[in-house]
Amino acid sequence: MKIIPAIDLMDGQVVRLVKGDPNKKTVYSNAPLEIAKKWENAGADMLHIVDLDATLGIGSNLEIIKKLVSELKVPVEIAGGLRDEYTIIEVSKWAERVVLGTLAFKDKETVLKIAETIGKDKLVISVDHIDGIIVVNGWQTSTETKLLDGMNKFLQLGFSEFLLTSVSRDGTMKGPDLEPLQQACSLKNANVIASGGISDIADIKKVKTVNAYGVILGKALYENKISIDEAKKIACH
Repeated sequence: MKIIPAIDLMDGQVVRLVKGDPNKKTVYSNAPLEIAKKWENAGADMLHIVDLDATLGIGSNLEIIKKLVSELKVPVEIAGGLRDEYTIIEVSKWAERVVLGTLAFKDKETVLKIAETIGKDKLVISVDHIDGIIVVNGWQTSTETKLLDGMNKFLQLGFSEFLLTSVSRDGTMKGPDLEPLQQACSLKNANVIASGGISDIADIKKVKTVNAYGVILGKALYENKISIDEAKKIACH
């Protein structure tokens, strides 16, 4: 199981939100590269960098992220507000993987077209859910699509990489939402990264028991409730 620290950016600062609410923001650093290097040096398998301004449609940190990635050796997946073909293809040239949520559920045709250019394995389908229903537009809009139905459609199209975020747990450190995660991980050919609610080592063990492909570490990492080293020991056994 891969251990993947999250770096969420707003106005070039490293922040964490609670349940995606920009009014519930904690700033952890004004130096994203410093943080990225810290997690890289601590042994992260990959970094998950989110452009929250782009997600919420209020700006962009893409130039900062591009520069940041150029200084790192660890693989990076980029998420947040990537909603047009040109930008996604450009980002895929320097990022290991590109995470698509809103576009995936609003315009599958474009996603398939992008996949022909860059390959399906570079695209991660973001299945963010509230009570098992997939939400988009920075978690503001319900698609009325059930989690497993949404995933199955993409699996049938030949996609295998998914990021599953339980919105009600994100930034809360109340533990992972295990039931939907277990159901998602049991789908054939689905590599699922779990996100939302991780608070301690016990939570990492729980996520590992359902055979998640990876786990995102956010607030618990920034609040020193967990270390990458500890998490990797669990992940590797």
